Amino acid sequence: MHHDDAQRESPTPDPEPRIPISESRFGHVPVLVREAIEYLAVRPDGIYIDATLGAGGHAEEILRRLERGRLLGLDRDPQALEVAGERLAGFSEKLTMLEGNFAEIDVLHAASGLPPADGVLADLGVSSLQLEDASRGFSFSLPGPLDMRMGPNSGPTAADIVNRTSERDLADLIYQLGEERHSRRIARAIVKARPNRTTTELAQVVTRAIPSRAGLHQIHPATRTFLALRLAVNRELENLEQFLDRVLPVLRPGGRVVILSFHSLEDRRVKHAFQLWRREGRARLLTRKVVRPTEEEVRANPRARSGKLRAAERSGD
Repeated sequence: MHHDDAQRESPTPDPEPRIPISESRFGHVPVLVREAIEYLAVRPDGIYIDATLGAGGHAEEILRRLERGRLLGLDRDPQALEVAGERLAGFSEKLTMLEGNFAEIDVLHAASGLPPADGVLADLGVSSLQLEDASRGFSFSLPGPLDMRMGPNSGPTAADIVNRTSERDLADLIYQLGEERHSRRIARAIVKARPNRTTTELAQVVTRAIPSRAGLHQIHPATRTFLALRLAVNRELENLEQFLDRVLPVLRPGGRVVILSFHSLEDRRVKHAFQLWRREGRARLLTRKVVRPTEEEVRANPRARSGKLRAAERSGD
């Protein structure tokens, strides 16, 4: 099927947030916090894992509710761990932080020495800390290098992909991971513009490649292409699938897993994994339908618009 002619269900990529830094001292406003805490059912003496610590917004709310309990915070980004460490300094006796990819949650949990967890939280969104740092290369509105790596030394950069991948493979990547129906046209323009050096240059190439009749965008024309590159650079879907394969044994029977996703490719994988667990008798679903942010939260934090929460509880042995 020709990519440009494909009719697809409208995707829900994570738009670039428009969050003033002043809204949060640490530059990031966590999404669906009240709902996440509710589904985790945090107990004062419980053991919890924030598998994608980020700036520590969700972790802070968990830690506030702990007395003798403990929280393990994981993140592949050392910069995020540094920021979270500052934010959560007052909870140091209840908090263990480890640098690592949540795809290896079982290994990291074992390294922490903590007992089986009462709850695991994973927020799959990109932190505003990363988006608003031009040097990280995530943003199409801030000039910076085409990097997009969430962790150091984690493989090829976005520049490597756009400048070295064949036109056909690049079109497939943008179509499959970005759900971008103009992928062939965009890939052709990217190849013609090589070498693509900065985020804003690439965003202009993508924008010019999309026909003007497609200009009625609710999101920036480069959003889906940048999403596809970010997913590819960080192997996000593969990491999510590994996490879903490994998370249940980390939980005690009755322990809960709560996952926040921000676009349809991730949410689909979470939904299918949860359904498989239910069919196999390994877990029960706590969310029969996906939980979305309230209108009030979206008004206060536009990034929350595409957030989706699903939760499940591990069945007894």
